[in-house]
Amino acid sequence: MTTTDYIALCFFGLLWFGYSRLLSGASFFGRTSLTHAMIERRREWIYNSLRRDLKMIDTQIMSGLQNGTAFFASTSMFAMGSCFALLGATEKVNAVFADLPFIFYGGHAGFELKVGGLAVLFGYAFFKFGWSYRLFNYCTILFGAIPMTGDASEDPYAAERAAERVIRMNVIAGSHFNEGLRAIFLSIGYLGWFVNPYVFMLTTTIVIAVLTRRQFFSSARLAIMDASAPTPGNRSGQRPILPTSANDLTKDL
Repeated sequence: MTTTDYIALCFFGLLWFGYSRLLSGASFFGRTSLTHAMIERRREWIYNSLRRDLKMIDTQIMSGLQNGTAFFASTSMFAMGSCFALLGATEKVNAVFADLPFIFYGGHAGFELKVGGLAVLFGYAFFKFGWSYRLFNYCTILFGAIPMTGDASEDPYAAERAAERVIRMNVIAGSHFNEGLRAIFLSIGYLGWFVNPYVFMLTTTIVIAVLTRRQFFSSARLAIMDASAPTPGNRSGQRPILPTSANDLTKDL
């Protein structure tokens, strides 16, 4: 481990922390992020369920969210196990790395530290996915407490409170899922460290740049935003920032 290695590791942590803080805000570059825009879509879905008694569609959506979370949780476990298996083959891997050009060979201990860091990264992702899976399970239970259409008409205030509980739990579960997925994406940038610390910083920057583009400048973001006609103060037809209700939901995340 050289000084450049420690600098690259700190650079990795700062970019990760900075990107997380960026998504916790309401907007960036005058644009609402894809994550925040989806909060409003979650709200529309839950409130739309109040107008129908047959909620098979909603339960299927809940099941899909849980199954996706369980898949990534199990994948993280397999990846973490692979890291421990890689530690058992350190001598063979070092023999290969030592003969490759442009690879900074840090020795046996350096390689084990890097693999251990990768295992920690996957372990963090597993805990995020595992907690998200449990929260989606709670969300399903809360969804079952939403009153039927007739009861909601008689007491709309109670129905709204029940819907808001589901929305908040769903948003928090989705937030933990996104954090776990972010760790998986950043593990790709982390692999650059096995080449040399400069490649590590470069690959991390590329991953963060790609994630930022997807959050603020992608076609997926435009697909879920509400269209607005150009106005004198908005000649480019830029999508408006979502109502504060979406931002309020993420204050406790």
